[in-house]
Amino acid sequence: PADGAVMHDIYADPAVMRHVGHGPHRTMSETTAALRAYGDMLARRGFSFLAVEELATGRLIGDAGLHPLGGTGPEIELGYTLARDAWGKGYATEIGRALVHHARSVLGVPQVVAQVEPANLASRHVLEKLGMREREVRTAYGRPHLLYATAR
Repeated sequence: PADGAVMHDIYADPAVMRHVGHGPHRTMSETTAALRAYGDMLARRGFSFLAVEELATGRLIGDAGLHPLGGTGPEIELGYTLARDAWGKGYATEIGRALVHHARSVLGVPQVVAQVEPANLASRHVLEKLGMREREVRTAYGRPHLLYATAR
């Protein structure tokens, strides 16, 4: 709850949320509901989206984590949402590597997936650096998304 205002600033940024879910959050209640859902998923499953802090400063810069695809799975999705001033610093790749490793070594997930809009070239590049490959096209949030997956 203490991170709500900072996360709302990130989630309300149209550039940050251009390719995420239903787009930028318009109200603090949207952010509060999202954070509550992440906490509930963590309590239920032992994994979810979690706060990401910049190590050098301790500043909250977004979220990242693993989540059942579409909220129900069975596939486990890698995701991240980082503040605009955190882009281009390698954080998404660093986070992605750690989360894929955690999914496989701790959670026993044989394959991690990620959905990305075709126009989101930066995230596609991150997923490719993680060794994920495009598998198919799916519809999510009413728009086409590419489904990337790790090798089994």
